[in-house]
Amino acid sequence: MEFLADHALIIMLVIMVGITITGLPFGISMIVSSVFYLAMSGRDVGLAAENVLNGVFGNFVALAVPLFIFAANIMNAGKISDRLLNFALALVGRLPGGLAQVNIFTSLIFSGMSGSAISDAAGVGKVITEMMMREGRYPRGFAGALTATSAVVGPIFPPSIPMVFYALISSTSVGALFLGGVIPAILFCVVLAIAVAIMAKLRGFPVEKAIPLAALPLIFVRAFPALLMPVILLGGIYSGIFTPTEAAAVSAFYALLLAVFAYRVLGLERFWDVVKSSVNTTAVVTLVLCGAFIFNYVITVERVPQMVFELFNSVELKPWQFLILLNILYLLLGCILDVSTIMLVVTPLFIPTAAALGIDLNHLGIVLVFNMMIGLITPPYGILLFIIKALNGIPLSEMIREIWLFMAILIALLMLLTFYPPLSLWLPTAAGML
Repeated sequence: MEFLADHALIIMLVIMVGITITGLPFGISMIVSSVFYLAMSGRDVGLAAENVLNGVFGNFVALAVPLFIFAANIMNAGKISDRLLNFALALVGRLPGGLAQVNIFTSLIFSGMSGSAISDAAGVGKVITEMMMREGRYPRGFAGALTATSAVVGPIFPPSIPMVFYALISSTSVGALFLGGVIPAILFCVVLAIAVAIMAKLRGFPVEKAIPLAALPLIFVRAFPALLMPVILLGGIYSGIFTPTEAAAVSAFYALLLAVFAYRVLGLERFWDVVKSSVNTTAVVTLVLCGAFIFNYVITVERVPQMVFELFNSVELKPWQFLILLNILYLLLGCILDVSTIMLVVTPLFIPTAAALGIDLNHLGIVLVFNMMIGLITPPYGILLFIIKALNGIPLSEMIREIWLFMAILIALLMLLTFYPPLSLWLPTAAGML
């Protein structure tokens, strides 16, 4: 028993890896291995339940996650994205690489409603990809790779589910994080649009027919209720009318009103499908969240964050060196782990070190979220590539051939964001939130 107590942490990690290899969800492996740790170290096993209850039910911020998931699913199921597509087509369809530009612009708009890259790719992304491939207008690989890339703006532009998780573990302001993601998200879309315009000229991609000016008012009126959603969401948060969590509830309710009454596209049967899908997704996320609360208790008891700090302190790293190492680590982890696992399990290890080095934790949060989005499109395990393959039937090999330029753009922007903090801090500072 003394041997087990002395090596409880190592045994716990071995058990965690072993369970994960069997194919069980990572949340289960964290919970089971952490309970084993409590038993081996002689602690009360009931601490597992206590940490889960305090973590899940004691955090009002965590409630925002299922509400944003529900809102995004309603927007997808209600075909509201079709009206957003028509609006984007009217605005940017005549630019070089018309439908590709629509792809980027629509993703930016939809990101103000969903907070999830997967919802973006599976909803509006599926539709625009099919439009791009129709009649061979764009190569399948290019259409799929661009859709995956543009979808990553979802969690960067507010609202953002990963930012909610980061606020939960770092005690930073959700509102400040949301506002901090605005400039990086817009910059990303602008740079991506310029790159697409250049590629369109070089590769002869088509330009869409200009929509008559007389048709624009009607297109705008049809899209206007949906376009109001991010305005209500962000306006309510920064005017102090409601908290970010309350904003998530408002966004879900507003999306429901749009789908049922304004656009009349969500019947009872489809609504039930939305509820089931939202519950399933929330259950998966909550399982990871519960496991993370117990796991983080264990690493706190074992002083792992302090050991990480002492390790970095012993080599006397400068803040910029720490950020480079952290970016490299997260780029590698993003290839094999999902975003919620990295954010909830790995990030708490480095927050004390970042704070001690004088790195602004709000800036760090934006950098880490941006970094992890690159993992969603990194071959061979980028989850967005698999989603687009499943939904649009595009072979992975064709998307992988096209994805490298987009990844290079993202990594270049990540470096700029990392070493020029005003990109993420200027807006929340100007709003008086920092």
